[in-house]
Amino acid sequence: MRKLYFLVPGTHGKFACGGLWAELKTVKLAQQICSAEVVTYRQRETDQLFIDDLLTAKNLDAAIFVISWGFDIPKLAAKLQEYHVIYHAHSAGYKFHLPATIPIITVSRNTMGYWGQKSPHSLIYYLPNQISNEFENRHLQRDIDVLVQARKSSEYLLQELIPALQQKCNVKLIDSYVEDLPGLFNQAKIYLYDSAEYWAQQLVSEGFGLQPMEALACGCQVFSSVNGGLSDYLDPGFNCYKIAGYSQEYDMQRIMKLLQSSENRTLPSEFFAEYRTENILQRLQVILNELNEFFDHKSNFSTNIPELSPSRIAKLRMHSLYKKFKQRYFEKH
Repeated sequence: MRKLYFLVPGTHGKFACGGLWAELKTVKLAQQICSAEVVTYRQRETDQLFIDDLLTAKNLDAAIFVISWGFDIPKLAAKLQEYHVIYHAHSAGYKFHLPATIPIITVSRNTMGYWGQKSPHSLIYYLPNQISNEFENRHLQRDIDVLVQARKSSEYLLQELIPALQQKCNVKLIDSYVEDLPGLFNQAKIYLYDSAEYWAQQLVSEGFGLQPMEALACGCQVFSSVNGGLSDYLDPGFNCYKIAGYSQEYDMQRIMKLLQSSENRTLPSEFFAEYRTENILQRLQVILNELNEFFDHKSNFSTNIPELSPSRIAKLRMHSLYKKFKQRYFEKH
C-alpha cells in the first residue's frame, strides 16, 4: 500500500481551525492502516516535512498526496499533477474543477452529492469525520441552560436571541478555545448553532459541522441550522430543533418550553456508530485498497470518458433543443 502524505499549510498558528484538527485526526486514523505523514506547504516547521523538500525525493510513485485546503487546491493540483493525488473534500462550493485523475474523498454526503454532479467521472468516496469517544453523555447535573460558541454564529443569534435569552435563563457564550469541550457539553442542557450566515459569506458550504454532532453525543438538546453537511445527520423534530425558525419570539417560545419541560431526547449509541473510530477505520481500509488499485491502473491507462465541461454541456443542450424542434416540426407536418 502506498504511503500517504497529508498536505496542510501549517499545523499551528494562523492555520489552527476545525478543518485542520479534522485533517490531523484523519492522519492518525490512516496511520493505523498504512504509513502516513503530515507535510506542510506554506509554513516551514521544524518537526514536519516541507513539500518542496519532499518533491526532491525519488520513487514518489509509491506515495499518494492528500490535499484538502479548499482555496489552495487548484495550485496544489497543478504542482502535483505528475504524482498520485487525492482530494479530501470538506466544504463544497469552491470555484474549481478537478480532472478524473484525482479521486475525491468527501466528509459528508452533502459534499459527495456536490462533487458527484461537478466531477461525474472522478472516483468519489464518503468518509465522515470522526467523533471521538470522549464525546458521550456522562449523565451529570447540567447547570448551563443554553450554551453558544461565538465563532460562526449569526448576527441574529449573537445580537438578538442571546440577549433575550440572558434575561430569562443561564446562558454561557464561549468566544475562546475550550480545553475540555466534552465536559462543557455535559454541563449544558441546550446547545445553539447557527452557521448558515457565516458560510454564505464565505461562499462555500458547511463541510460537516462537528459541534452539533458532538453536543448531541454528550446529551445536549440542539437547536441548529441545517445547511450543508449538517443536513447529513440533523433531523429537525426528531433529533434536533431548527434554529432561527420564523421569528425570535418563536425561537424563544420553543427554547423556554424545552427548558421548563422534562423532555430529553437521548439518542441511542447506534446513531453515532457511523462516526466512531471503528466504522471509519473499516471504511478507510476499503477506500485505500480501491485507490491503490486505481493508481496502479492509472499508471498504465489514460482517462477516455469525455469531461462534462461547460462547452460539452452547451453542445448537449443544443443537441437536445434541436432534437425537440425536429420532433415538433415532423409532428406538425
